[in-house]
Amino acid sequence: MKRINTRGCAALLGAAVFLSVLSGCSGGLVNNVNDGTVNTDVSQTEFNIMGGMSALSKGYDNHEVLDALQASAGIKINWETMSDSLAEQVNIRITGGQLPDAFMGVGFSNYDLARYGDDGTFLDLTPYLTPDIMPNLCAILEEHPEIRAAITMEDGKIYGLPSGEQMTTAGIGAPMDEAFSIFSVPQYSMINKAWLDELGLEVPTSLDELHDALKAFKDNDMSAKYYGNAPGSTLPMTTGFDQWCWGQNIFYSGFGFTNWPNDVISDIHLTSDGKVEFVCTTDAYRDCITYFHDWYAEGLMDVEMFSQSDSQLIAKCQQGYVGVSTWWYIEELMGEYADDYVFLPPLTGPKGTPYEDTCGVTIRPGTAISSGQLNITNKCQSPINLLKFFDQWYNGETVMQLQYGPIGVFFTGQDDKGMWLSITEDEAREKYNKSAGELRNGYEVFGPKLILAEYYNEVFYMEDRAIERLNDLDQFWMPYVKDTTFYPVDCVFTGMEMETIDWHKPDFEAAVREQEGLWLQKGGPTDEEWEEYKTFLSEKCGMDDLIQVYQDAYDRYSTAE
Repeated sequence: MKRINTRGCAALLGAAVFLSVLSGCSGGLVNNVNDGTVNTDVSQTEFNIMGGMSALSKGYDNHEVLDALQASAGIKINWETMSDSLAEQVNIRITGGQLPDAFMGVGFSNYDLARYGDDGTFLDLTPYLTPDIMPNLCAILEEHPEIRAAITMEDGKIYGLPSGEQMTTAGIGAPMDEAFSIFSVPQYSMINKAWLDELGLEVPTSLDELHDALKAFKDNDMSAKYYGNAPGSTLPMTTGFDQWCWGQNIFYSGFGFTNWPNDVISDIHLTSDGKVEFVCTTDAYRDCITYFHDWYAEGLMDVEMFSQSDSQLIAKCQQGYVGVSTWWYIEELMGEYADDYVFLPPLTGPKGTPYEDTCGVTIRPGTAISSGQLNITNKCQSPINLLKFFDQWYNGETVMQLQYGPIGVFFTGQDDKGMWLSITEDEAREKYNKSAGELRNGYEVFGPKLILAEYYNEVFYMEDRAIERLNDLDQFWMPYVKDTTFYPVDCVFTGMEMETIDWHKPDFEAAVREQEGLWLQKGGPTDEEWEEYKTFLSEKCGMDDLIQVYQDAYDRYSTAE
């Protein structure tokens, strides 16, 4: 077996839970926290908040929207925000007991929340979630009990305010109960149809047909022949390896699955009968990797796919070198050559195999509802005043401005339906000498932003590119999805379960990723290597424990519904 390079599966925690290794350093309580009572002190009107912001943000001081919200709540906030070294600085403050009144935009995991809630570092906000203190949020929780469930910890307490973005096909007219997240299919494949036409080939519908098309691209050096590029410049197919919107995973659909990157955990899959499995140990996965190694060996897949950046990928595509790739938008990836490309649908498997009629796109869930974006500490003397400030964020018109920019700047007016209209690219460049995206980045605020699906029908329109992507998803990709089952991102784990995940997940994912890359490049696995690989994952990387944890959490989740 080509040996997996791991750290011995002994890392305690991954980067996502960078704070969990710390013991609870309360630094002295100013009130009796988390005893189920409300601290009624309202004397504090100036607060210190520490947290993250976008590298492109202009900062939160003198921010029109934030300043107006502070004035409305009758408080003043001293912002200590940063885009770099956030984890390090938060660690320093917690270990040193020098807590701000609240952390915002840090992204604490559920494990962090349970740990710091249990030791009293973070306040239990449950007693404060009342109509007189937080009327906007309480109305949302009443209408969406699933959001309350998602932010409630194992002990029944809530240590942070909810955040999440429900950007789904409901925003383009689908019924709410039949809507799918914009992230359901993260990779859209595309092919150079002009090259196909030149060669007299149809758009492929199977992996074998795509193989033949790629071989024709290579053998005829289509980049040189069709675009006049240097001889030998043709790249039949180039992607990243296990990357978000630009990976190779969509092509695995011919074997009945797509092991999307950045999932709840690498390769986790929920079957239609509610069983958790890892596709990386199935026979279909083994057959898939073996099949695509042959493509790699034939020079049909870019040898740089394992190391290139997204900008390198874009550069190759926009020079006319590439026959097939993956991205969200053809125009964005292919530049001036975009008119020559069409979407390449998910493909059926190789002829003469059990996968011949298979086309299985595994969809992903939407963005999880998180409560790690705003957490009040025991240093806060008057949490009621601070929570009243943040309750204003749970208003559709307010959150749209915190996400994009102020009314009068990013939002230019309302249509006859009362829906807010965002600035166009031309308007942004003429008035601010910036693109609309750059304008948004300057104003965007991290924190407990909860953008509900209904806002896109009642308050403001999605960005044009989001609408385009959702239309593509709804009309082109979802018809190929036969099973819409996915592992819900809102499952709540116990403290012990989080410890199990944090202990095993980093090394399990690294082992699977590295071995997949090796097999694609070097071939395999033999029967002996395959058994050795599965044993390694089970005995050294905690696979069985991980499956049990995810199964138990899902069983509780499905029973509670």
